[in-house]
Amino acid sequence: MSRRVKLLIDECLHTSLVKVATDRLYEAYHVAHLGMSGLKDHELMLRIRDEDFTLVTNNAIDFRRLFQKERIHPGLVIVVPNVPPAIQRALLETVLDYIGDRDLLNRAIEIKLTGDTSEIEEYEISSMGATDG
Repeated sequence: MSRRVKLLIDECLHTSLVKVATDRLYEAYHVAHLGMSGLKDHELMLRIRDEDFTLVTNNAIDFRRLFQKERIHPGLVIVVPNVPPAIQRALLETVLDYIGDRDLLNRAIEIKLTGDTSEIEEYEISSMGATDG
């Protein structure tokens, strides 16, 4: 049985995403509710590692780079478009449907929006798979 994903919603996304996740029986927190607002990305990464969080963020470039430095991590979810909260909630619901019972260890999941269609891409992201050390 795979471990249950524990989500940390980044401050670039709306706090209402926590309810979307908890309504689906995920353990979920927003950085603002944990006193992590304003932390630099590398500082947030320490908490992610220490507390075994799967990060949900819109900050793809910075966190892809940080997660590539990790040998083992609990996963990264990237909501690519910068969209209003209602659309963020719909995209997270789609991602949670996709995750299901998957183990996100060393995995990244990106959801993109093209017109009215969402697309999900999943790939490995870790220092073992990184090419730029």
